[in-house]
Amino acid sequence: MTQPNTVTVHIMDKEYCISCPPEERSNLEGAARYLDSKMREIRSSGKVIGADRVAVMAALNITHELLHKHDRLDAEANSAREHVRMLLERVDSALAVDPKPAGN
Repeated sequence: MTQPNTVTVHIMDKEYCISCPPEERSNLEGAARYLDSKMREIRSSGKVIGADRVAVMAALNITHELLHKHDRLDAEANSAREHVRMLLERVDSALAVDPKPAGN
């Protein structure tokens, strides 16, 4: 039986009741589906045997994906900052030009 603020998810044919605020329910369900998918993918490869090992491999793979995306986002943010810096320098240069007054 599900209590208020708990969500039941299924991962590798096991049921888990997890406490969760209502506004996070869909995120939790999506995370559980993603984890279940990754674990099934690893299990079906036949290279890893045992639910504990499959779970650890899935956790490592998901962590690797997260860190890779984090690194990529950092690189993109740095590139954007550099681009903005260059644009500001160009604007500063354009504003620094001292036009000669008309009639001189």
